[in-house]
Formats: sequence, C-alpha cells, structure tokens
Amino acid sequence: MSASSSSRNWLLAAVCLAALGMPLSFTGPAVVLPAVRDALGGSPVQLNWVTNAFMLSFGATLMAAGALADAYGRKRVFLLGLAVVALSASLLTLAPGIVAFDLARALQGLGSAAAFAAGTAALAQVFDGAARTRAFSLIGTSFGVGLSCGSIVSGWLAERFGWQAVMLSPGAVSLAALCIASLAMRESRNPQAMGLDVPGTLSFTAALSLLTLGVLQAPDSGWGSPWVLGALAGAAAMGAVFVAIERRVPHPMLDLSLFRFPRFVGVQLLAAAPAYGFVVLLVLLPIRFVGLEGRSAIEAGAFMFALSGPILVVPTLAASLAHRFSAGAISAVGLLVCAAGLFWLSRCAPGTPLAGMAWPLLLIGAGIGLPWGLMDGLAVSVVPRERAGMASGIFNTVRVAGEGIALALVGAGLTALVTAHLGQVAGASQAAQRVTTGNLAQALALLPGMDRAALLHAYGAAFGTLLCVLAGVTVLTALVVFAFLRGETHAEAGAVALESTAC
Repeated sequence: MSASSSSRNWLLAAVCLAALGMPLSFTGPAVVLPAVRDALGGSPVQLNWVTNAFMLSFGATLMAAGALADAYGRKRVFLLGLAVVALSASLLTLAPGIVAFDLARALQGLGSAAAFAAGTAALAQVFDGAARTRAFSLIGTSFGVGLSCGSIVSGWLAERFGWQAVMLSPGAVSLAALCIASLAMRESRNPQAMGLDVPGTLSFTAALSLLTLGVLQAPDSGWGSPWVLGALAGAAAMGAVFVAIERRVPHPMLDLSLFRFPRFVGVQLLAAAPAYGFVVLLVLLPIRFVGLEGRSAIEAGAFMFALSGPILVVPTLAASLAHRFSAGAISAVGLLVCAAGLFWLSRCAPGTPLAGMAWPLLLIGAGIGLPWGLMDGLAVSVVPRERAGMASGIFNTVRVAGEGIALALVGAGLTALVTAHLGQVAGASQAAQRVTTGNLAQALALLPGMDRAALLHAYGAAFGTLLCVLAGVTVLTALVVFAFLRGETHAEAGAVALESTAC
C-alpha cells in the first residue's frame, strides 16, 4: 500500500470516528436526562435545552463551518472542531448547574458542525469516483452504527459508571479521531473561497434561536405571553432579514435560486420528514421509559435499538431498489410504512413490554430507513452539477435545523396535550411540563389528588394523540414528496443510488 493510499485510509478512519461520535452526542443525553436533572436540577424549559442547544448550534452553523473550512483550511477546522467536542464533553461533567450544562451542549454542537463540514470536505478532495462513493458510504455506516447502538451503549455506561461517562463518550471518540487526523490529514483549502457570509450567518442563527426559544418557552409562559410573541416575531423578522441579505450579497451562504427547482424543494421536504417521524422519538421515548415508567437505562437502550437498528441495513436495501424504482416512490412508501408504525405505537400504553412495542418500533425504523438511504444522493442529483456543493450544504442544514425545530414543537405539543388530558385541575400546566421531561415525582407533588396510575394514563393518552398527529403529518409528507419527485427516471434513480451514503 502506498503512503498516499495509507494516509487517505487513515483520514477516512478519522472522519468515520467523528461521524460515530455525533449520534452519541445526540442520543446519550436523552437516555440519562432524569439523572442529569437529579444532579443539576433545572426547570422543564432548561431541561429541554439539553437537546435543543446541541441541535440548534449544529444546524445553524453547519454551512458557515463549511465556508470557514474552505477558506482557512479543512484540516485546521476539522481538528479544531474535534478539540471543541472533546473539551465540551469534559465541561459537561464539571457543570455546576443546568445553565452551564446547556451552554456546554451548545458548544458541543458548534464543534460537531465544524468537524462534520470540514471532514466531509477533506474526503471529497482525496477520493474520486467509486472510491468517493465507498468512502461516504462508510461515513454513513459509521453514523448509523452510532445512532443504532448509541442508546444501548449509553445505557450500559450509565448503569456501570454514571451519567458522566455518557457525556464523556463522544469526547473520547473525538480525541481518537483528532490523534489520527493530526498525523494522517493534509491541509487543503479552496483558493477561490470567498470567506464567511457574516451577515447571513448571524441573521440565520438569530432566526433559528428566537424561534426555538419562543416554542420552548410557550408551555411555561403561554402562547400569548409577550416574551413568547416577541421571540416568534423576532424570528420572523430575522428570517426576512436573512432572505434580504442572501438576495443581495454576491456570494450568499444560501443560494435561494435553487428553490426554483421543484424537485429540489421536494428533497428539502424529505430532509425534514425524519425529524418528526423518527428523530423526536430518539429523545421522547428514553424520557418516557426511564423517567416515567421506571425502566433501567439498559432496558431503555434495548427498546431504542428496536427503533434505530433498521437504519443499519434498510438504507442499503433502498439503494438497491433505486435501480428499479424511482427514489420518489421508494421514499413515499417508506414514509407511509413509518406512519403505520407511528399509528401502531400510539396504541401502546405506558408499561407495555418490549415484545408488544418491538414491532411498531421496527416498522418506524424500517420505514424511515428507505428515504434515509437515498436523501443524500437526491440532494445533489436534483440540481445542476456545478451547484451540488451548495445543495448538499442546504440539505444538511435543513435536516439538522429541522430536527431542532421539530423537537421544540413536538415537546410543546406534548405538554399541551398532557395539560388537556389532565383537565381543569389546579397545577395541571406545571405538572404537564414536569411529566414531559420525565419528572414524575414533581408532577405528582403538583397534583395531590391524583395517583401515579391516573397521571400515567393521562400521559399515555396524550402521547398516543401526538403519535397519531405525527403519523398524519408523515402521510401528508409522503404524498407531497411523491408529487415533487415522481418524474424521476430509473436512470436518475440509479445515479442516486450510486451517490447516496448509507446514512
């Protein structure tokens, strides 16, 4: 093996390790959220930021991180991102309170965005043709392994060593990737790079932050609260400012003209679909299993593996099917299967054993795995080749930012549904906020006339209603995606299969 070939393979190993650590940063905190709450305290809103701070900072800075990597060096930004992830993992275990913990989670999202954007850009420079396809498939597989096994690994670490070990695990993986990349990775940059679109980045981040803040604060303050209305109005205003900036700057962060391609719009809708059909469950279900039903972290991990395990194998099946059927049809069928699983899961009351929940969980994971295996390839195949890089950046931003927004909206919706099912009793709203973040004891303390069984019944009814709503949204998305992507030929579908990663 030549030195050049060896260094490329070591670089691929480093980027795959970084991809493995990212889902650990996302799934782990959900498994140990009750333990984090017991150790650090925090209001329901502050506990919701444990997940949302990471998703928000990751999604809001992903395109900016790619621009910085092109302008200032992909190795430099990749190593810096990994170092930030490792540092933030240590800060999480040392946080004196929940606010500091949330800030460290936001810092972790920044580091993950830098590592992801710079790492994939660096690989694209050293691999070509079929080798590039195989390299990106390995990245997708690594991400899938982290997503599928993250809950089980986190559960084992929590049971054996405590919640701090779960927080340290992404940092350990990032340090290993950093050591490999520092030796094997060569510096590269784009000499034509125009640098960072600072006004666009700031307005985009402000819009996402204000929207998330408003939605998360609404259950506590009310949708009519001046603070909530001000945050939502500010989000709309900053969104308008962002659009105006991107239309005027010569080198925008977001090329709005791409949205003139109907098929490109369809792919963006497809990118958002897993957020509310699958990703929100990666956060909501561990809270339900551990915080409310009293299951162990390891047992909760087994439940979550039934949900995320299909991501390891189904995307490969989707890539094979794309040689015979259009990607639009495959994606629509997958979303319909996911919707059926969501509806089935809505019938599973709290306390249902694994044997009763495994099939709907597997159905959701398998259904979402079909579009999951094609989305990345679709993102770049539906626009002219010279604009593929920008299209990929927009797609990943929509996917990650959509996940953060979906988590905020679904969390607020679940709180409202629990409040409605509790009825007109004193403390219902405050109790609903506690129960949706897994704090059953505080919720019962706010409802002295209600026992545990009645509260779990109200929560189970609300959770079932929420899943039915999510199933309906998923069905609607399937129909719209099929309408936008149905014109694809089998030859184009084969190209999508070639370009798609396993994630």
